[in-house]
Amino acid sequence: MSRGSVLPQYIAGLSASFGAFCMGASIGWSSPVETMITEGDAYGMAVSSSQFGWVSSLLTLGATCVCIPIGFMIDWIGRRPTMLALIPPYMVGWILMIFANNLAMLYVGRFILGMCGGAFCVTAPMYCTEISTTSLRGTIGSFFQLLIVSGVLYGYIVGAFLELLTINILCAILPIIFAVVHFFMPESPVYLALKGRQDDAAKALQWLRGKDADIQDELKEILEETQKSNDAEKVNVFAALKRPLTRKGLAIAVLLQMFQQWTGINAILFYSASIFEETGVGIEGKYCAILIAVVQVVTTVVAVAIIDKAGRRILLLISAFFMAITTCLMGVYFQMQTSDPTSVESIGWLPISSICIFIVFFSIGFGPVPWLIMAELFSEDIKSVAGSIAGTSNWLSAFLVTLLFPILKSSINPGPTFWIFTVIAVIAFFYCIFFVPETKGKTIVEIQHILGGGKVEKTEKSDDQKS
Repeated sequence: MSRGSVLPQYIAGLSASFGAFCMGASIGWSSPVETMITEGDAYGMAVSSSQFGWVSSLLTLGATCVCIPIGFMIDWIGRRPTMLALIPPYMVGWILMIFANNLAMLYVGRFILGMCGGAFCVTAPMYCTEISTTSLRGTIGSFFQLLIVSGVLYGYIVGAFLELLTINILCAILPIIFAVVHFFMPESPVYLALKGRQDDAAKALQWLRGKDADIQDELKEILEETQKSNDAEKVNVFAALKRPLTRKGLAIAVLLQMFQQWTGINAILFYSASIFEETGVGIEGKYCAILIAVVQVVTTVVAVAIIDKAGRRILLLISAFFMAITTCLMGVYFQMQTSDPTSVESIGWLPISSICIFIVFFSIGFGPVPWLIMAELFSEDIKSVAGSIAGTSNWLSAFLVTLLFPILKSSINPGPTFWIFTVIAVIAFFYCIFFVPETKGKTIVEIQHILGGGKVEKTEKSDDQKS
């Protein structure tokens, strides 16, 4: 039997994940433009630091609000059409940012950008796992995180060297690029099979596996699994969410998403420039931010390469362990700086080193793995809604962290603020030890069996086996 080609899967996965690049650019936009907007007259109006805090935070609030509605939409019209339908509102958001002459336009523009980016965060990981063979599911499922961090780097770079208008235009063209590329990609074969469109599912699967691939066994498996779902007694969403396996999977997915944010990643990304300027190391904050983003991109590439070899759970454990150590060290540095500024004059390298190491280990574990596991844990009939709930928990946590971080810095000082992140990372470490299953190389049936308390014998799987 011909094994076909992996290239079409990579192309489709990268094209869907380019929506994450758009969201990453929106995240990266905040750090370099803060000074332009609050201390200059880039928009021709006064914007205070607290008002800019809301401009930053509304991105995550918009993402929070859209995740659950988008879960229903992707089951209604499909994965690919949903992503393409996000482009017009995405453009509206950036047009508001380009022509803003009052705070309301900035607020609404950022909120819309957040809604569109949050919608991609639910849809793209699901699409990527559904188009992939089991052996490539981890790699292609991790493209989403890789493109997010690449988008952040893009935002940092254009923000460091260009004027605000040019920055906004260069970010605004990204959704157009996505639309042009993804328009030519196929719909998820799993979704097509669920809708009874067997011929279309076969055509999509053939495109994804290569024209010479023998897809009959995999297509038969997809059709059988989706037929079981279609034949099962129809229950409403709330009843489906009450199933013991769904509740257990949802608890794991939601808590991993919350741990991803409450260990401090968005606080560091959104305020990285100001953090480094406060250390007084003699390097402009915008260049330190670019350094962080480069480290994050490179390490995420490594994570994509090893996630299907090392496994999900071990990467989460390593990630949580080193995030706890590095945030603790950051807390020590800032506490020393608060108590006696002269005491840290010789260790200005410590916060930069600690944050870079934090980014390295975040990027190999808690960066990509929660999004991947979110798309792996659930049966087809509840995957969209359950994934949307998990995505909502992520963006709500991101909103709260982004909003509360500067408040905590000023009220209890930076040191104790970073120690809060340390405690959460320690909790995440022990949670992963006791409650998070390994999903590497497992089909959805096997994963559901593990959630039910069973064990799955380790077997060799064909590269063409589909989850």
